[in-house]
Amino acid sequence: MTKLDVTEAIILAKKSKGLSWEAIASEIGAGTVWVTSACLGMNSMPEVFATKLVALLGLSPEAKTTLMEYPTKAWERDVPQDPLVYRLYEVVGVYGDTLKEVIQEKFGDGIMSAIDFSMDVDKEENPKGDRVVITMNGKFLPYKAW
Repeated sequence: MTKLDVTEAIILAKKSKGLSWEAIASEIGAGTVWVTSACLGMNSMPEVFATKLVALLGLSPEAKTTLMEYPTKAWERDVPQDPLVYRLYEVVGVYGDTLKEVIQEKFGDGIMSAIDFSMDVDKEENPKGDRVVITMNGKFLPYKAW
């Protein structure tokens, strides 16, 4: 069973049970964005979470093993060369589909504006190493039907 097979099984079970990513994350005791990303195959899931997820969604024992495997985080794009820009690119590549899922679950079918938009970068001092805090704030723009 591949990561793609498990992702498809998770999405089918999620839909059939009427669950949100937030509800799934709450049930297994982990963060929404991380759980969504792991379910989409971009992170490996520790056994404790994989066991709970498989039970919650009624997945096969083989799905648990696959969820625990280390993923290959790859997407087809031109890769920036600057290390800082590359890391931001990596964040979008790894968590982009996850953010899309979570945003559209909360707001509906649409996008976050990059025109009516603000972004802040802050420094959070931390004894284990200072942290970069990036806050993006964009107006939600629903797709319209005509």
